[in-house]
Amino acid sequence: MRVVIAGGTGFIGRALTRSLVRDGHEVVVLSRGASGRKPAPGITYAPYDGRTGEGWAHLLGGARALVNLAGENIASGYWTKTRKARILGSRLDAGQAVMDALSRAPALPDVLIQGSATGYYGDRGDVPIAEDAPAGAGFLAEVACRWEASTAGAEALGLRRAVIRTAVVLGAGGGALPRMLAPFRFFLGGPLGSGRQYLPWIHLADEVAAIRFLIDHEAAAGPFNLAAPEAVTQDGFAAAAGRALARPAWLRLPGPVMRLALGEMARELFLGGVRAVPGRLTELGFRFCFETLPDALSDILRPSRESHHA
Repeated sequence: MRVVIAGGTGFIGRALTRSLVRDGHEVVVLSRGASGRKPAPGITYAPYDGRTGEGWAHLLGGARALVNLAGENIASGYWTKTRKARILGSRLDAGQAVMDALSRAPALPDVLIQGSATGYYGDRGDVPIAEDAPAGAGFLAEVACRWEASTAGAEALGLRRAVIRTAVVLGAGGGALPRMLAPFRFFLGGPLGSGRQYLPWIHLADEVAAIRFLIDHEAAAGPFNLAAPEAVTQDGFAAAAGRALARPAWLRLPGPVMRLALGEMARELFLGGVRAVPGRLTELGFRFCFETLPDALSDILRPSRESHHA
């Protein structure tokens, strides 16, 4: 099958591409620098201007899926007004590109996988949150809401659309985990803020497997929480990270210090949380390989870690 991926050069997109190609599928990666990239076995790079379907819409004809993961990293720097505008704008532009491409395509793909995040729910305390919960408040909730809405018109075209509200993705070689573990490696690790706030997470292998599961299951439509079943608090994450690295995990970073240093970003990314549960995903029969954080960290940090995981 052919899968077209916007955001295919990012952390999740690269892992998804590897997984698909490994199983003999064709992947089209949309890239602004497509002309300078050499095709790899199973991978084609198509030109992408980030706003339209120009140069790649025709590739949707006969495609199994279009996966939209494109968007600027929310943790790439301090949240100035300009950076926040780029974070939101990159996602809205990608949604516009998707809709433009669908309008030009000779035939629609079977499914659209639309990226989103558990930030959709805002700060929700310790109450388990399933997919039927309303959107929360704050910048991240606004971004997720509008990101999802940017491709809602695909459903009016008769296209099956699955929205993936992804938790913090943990994996080797990228993503948030190296920065999360860095203080522990230098014996400076510990909980953030009160430590009671929930940190939704998912292993990269399960993230990729869930996306492929949603592509293949005709009944999969609407929002899905891509988060491990066993949620952890910041206290729980610190304890697990300390054990995995054989480092102390007692140096708590106070909330006021974080707010002073990072402002709004601290409040939304680190001092708030949501206990997102993967209700709809598990109801469809998806099985996680890594349900607990200690198992996930053990796999990711294993020195002889094999590449069979995504």
